[in-house]
Amino acid sequence: MKLVSWNVNGLRACVKKGFLDFFKKVDADIFCLQETKLQAGQIELDLDGYHQYWNYALKKGYSGTAIFTKIEPITIKYGMGENDSEPEGRIITLEFADFYLVNVYTPNSQRDLARLGFRLNWEDEISAYLQELDKVKPVVLCGDLNVAHQEIDLKNPKSNQNNSGFTPEERGKMTALLKEGFVDSYRHFYPDQEGAYTWWSYMSKIRERNIGWRIDYFIASERLCDSLHAAKIHSDIMGSDHCPVSLEINFN
Repeated sequence: MKLVSWNVNGLRACVKKGFLDFFKKVDADIFCLQETKLQAGQIELDLDGYHQYWNYALKKGYSGTAIFTKIEPITIKYGMGENDSEPEGRIITLEFADFYLVNVYTPNSQRDLARLGFRLNWEDEISAYLQELDKVKPVVLCGDLNVAHQEIDLKNPKSNQNNSGFTPEERGKMTALLKEGFVDSYRHFYPDQEGAYTWWSYMSKIRERNIGWRIDYFIASERLCDSLHAAKIHSDIMGSDHCPVSLEINFN
C-alpha cells in the first residue's frame, strides 16, 4: 500500500503547477493533503477511482485538509476526541481494516511564538487521541507537523534554536509522542541522512541551495515497523513550498 502526504499550500494554485501530473504518476492508494486553503465548491477534482474526504476551515483561504483514497474507509472522523468538527479543519481520521490513518496540519506557533501555548495544548490532545486509537488498531499519522525534530532535520539548527518549529517545547512534544510507541518512518530507514528536507522558504535561491527543514512526516505505531517497506521524500516535485512525502506499507 502506498501512502502520500503533501502540504500543497493552496490546492487551487498547486493544481496550476502540476499537482495532477504528480498525483497520476505516483498512483497512491491514499493521498493526503494539508493547507488546501479552500471551501466546499471552490474546486472540483475528477479523481477516478478515489473517494474524497474534505475538512474545510471556517476561515476562508486558511488551513484545511483532504484525503483521496482508493479504499473505502470503515469510518470517517473530522476533529479529534469527542468533537467531530473543528474550526480550522486540521484533522481527518479514516479507519481501515488494518489501521487508522490520521491526516493532520499541526498549528504553527507563529514567528513571535504567540501561539506556542495553543500549539502545545493541541499536541497533548492529539497525543492522547492517537494513543486511544492505538489501543484499538495500529495508527499511521501523516502531515505537516510543523516541527523539525532533531538538529539533523534542518539546515541551520544553531540559528533556529528558539524559532517556531524548532523550540525545545515543540521538539519535546515530538520526542514524547515517539516514546509512547510510535516511530518516525523516514528515520526508521535513514537514521543518519542529512540534507533531507520537505520545506523551503520562498526566498530567492533557498530551495536551490537546499536550505530547508524536514517538517512533513509519516509517523507509525511501532508494531508496524516490520510492515514498513519504504519511505521517500519527493524533493524534486515543485508546486508548493513543501514537497510530497510517501510511505509504503505491506499489510499481511
